[in-house]
Amino acid sequence: MNCGVPFCQSGMKLDGMFTGCPLHNLVPEWNDMLYLGNDRHALSRLLKTNPFPEFTGRVCPALCEAACTCGMNGDSVTVRDNEKYIIEQAFGNGWIEADPPANRTDKKIAVIGSGPAGLAAAQALNRRGHNVTVYEKSDRAGGLLMYGIPNMKLDKRIVERRISLMRQAGVGFELNADVGKDVPAEKLLGEYDAVLLCCGAKQPRALNAPGIDSEGVYFAVDFLTAATKQVLDGNGAISAKDLDVVIVGGGDTGNDCVGTSIRLGARSVTQLEMMPSPPVQRTPDNPWPDWPRTLKTDYGQQEAIAVFGHDPRLFETTVNRVVPDSHGRVSAVETVKLKGRDKVSGSEQLIPCQLLLIAAGFTGCQSYIPKAFGIETDERGNIKTVRYGTNIPKLFAAGDARRGQSLVVWAISEGLAAAKSVDEYLMGYSEM
Repeated sequence: MNCGVPFCQSGMKLDGMFTGCPLHNLVPEWNDMLYLGNDRHALSRLLKTNPFPEFTGRVCPALCEAACTCGMNGDSVTVRDNEKYIIEQAFGNGWIEADPPANRTDKKIAVIGSGPAGLAAAQALNRRGHNVTVYEKSDRAGGLLMYGIPNMKLDKRIVERRISLMRQAGVGFELNADVGKDVPAEKLLGEYDAVLLCCGAKQPRALNAPGIDSEGVYFAVDFLTAATKQVLDGNGAISAKDLDVVIVGGGDTGNDCVGTSIRLGARSVTQLEMMPSPPVQRTPDNPWPDWPRTLKTDYGQQEAIAVFGHDPRLFETTVNRVVPDSHGRVSAVETVKLKGRDKVSGSEQLIPCQLLLIAAGFTGCQSYIPKAFGIETDERGNIKTVRYGTNIPKLFAAGDARRGQSLVVWAISEGLAAAKSVDEYLMGYSEM
């Protein structure tokens, strides 16, 4: 590969942002195997660090590519596409099979939440030989992989394929089981040798504006969940057909709302972003291999440009107030320009809107879960831990619930690290 130093697998913090793969994927090794035509060996190197390449190969923002040595003077290697190719070749050739452990311990572990962190931890602990049961409050396993990421971005058959393999390997799944409400915390602590909370950061950040309680205002996660249920079950979508849709939030979730709204037949789509528009290219104070602070036009915005003829984003703009009609349903939003955090007087503008989606991020895990277990949270609403252990014996936490809203690849990394801590707690040592 002749990379010199392979920054792609560094997973380190530079200038306040992470660059390189948090899983420390052995990218140069499996890229070289692809070049030599040895797909089977490429797979073995890929699975050495990443249990779910079929997820990261589709939804990861590719921190590895941003840090690729080739990107210093040109285009990076297409690492994420290569990753997806390797794993799908493996599934297509029958190389991926359920792998139940040869021997079982007598330890029972409950994993709360079946998102990427919970799945990664459950798979690792099951391979170790422990008896693992995953509790999921929704009707399907997968967490945000199932109901937080749109189907066109991550086909749910891909998620179900992995869940099926895990079931065959001996992992148990309890669905429609809302821990802290339907399932008492004391019951789990009494029945299991260890409990791992991977319940995500699902408390959406509210928008403080007059009229926000109007009908037709939804959090993005509820909108995306309903759209996925429509695809899977034929019912549940929140209608966007022939409506003017306004989305508050410029991140990945906001972009997913743009793409989903277009597919549901929206008449127009406007996306509000509080921050200024980033530069198109790296600036001198943002050199390689730092994460590029540049303008990203993702699939949702690209589709909006193709359908409506213009970029849907309005930068340095937020909602000043929501205007309901005589029936209490949103009919328009008044926007206002921002200078930093301050509103610019006289910049108010009225935009037609019959569907307002709030994609302004999350403020930690839902509070009823830590309250049910009696565990401490920090000022951001995240569960406090020391090496993934909480202030309650045999209770651990990982993923977004512990570190806050983040990427799928970080959740997988957290799940694997927490699994090792749980194993050490149960067995007195760990070779995971």
